[in-house]
Amino acid sequence: MISKETDFPRLNGLVLAGGKSRRMGNPKDKINWHGKEQRYYAADLLAPFCEEVFISCRQDQLENFNNDYNALTDTFLDMGPFGGILSALRSQREKAWLVVACDLPLLDKNALEFLIQSRNPEKAATTYESPFDGLPEPLITIWEPKSYPLLLNFLGSGNTCPRKVLINSDTLILKPDNPDSLMNVNTPKDMAKAQEILRK
Repeated sequence: MISKETDFPRLNGLVLAGGKSRRMGNPKDKINWHGKEQRYYAADLLAPFCEEVFISCRQDQLENFNNDYNALTDTFLDMGPFGGILSALRSQREKAWLVVACDLPLLDKNALEFLIQSRNPEKAATTYESPFDGLPEPLITIWEPKSYPLLLNFLGSGNTCPRKVLINSDTLILKPDNPDSLMNVNTPKDMAKAQEILRK
């Protein structure tokens, strides 16, 4: 595990795997990109950097779940990624959470290392600028403990978009060295493009 300053909140990992994958047509968390289901591969990718890693999922996804991994079911229901992030922050309030989505099959160790080494715990979050639209990418972000009340405030005003929280909060936004590593794969067309990149 990479050591950071002792006064930094300790870091947990969260793989967001609770989506319905409607655009893809089959569960994105179960796609085998690297020799195992993506939710488990992503958890393994986070493990060297985090004290504990959890897979955020719906209650019905616990059937046939690999008990070598930790599941974290949403306590904030039907809110998509926002609910998963809030549920994690609520479960261990003193921890920061390195959150990644299961639809980032090109995410690599280098992108995670740079994010963690650049982390500023004085901010609400440390994230990447999306190379695709120039906005902060909430689904590969370190959410500090202080982001929990911010997220609750947004929820109270009826807003459940984690990207808007990053845009409207004190957020450190980094430029990625490898833009492909942040590619979201949500459709069969995206999948074909990602497979082409992986074959190179």
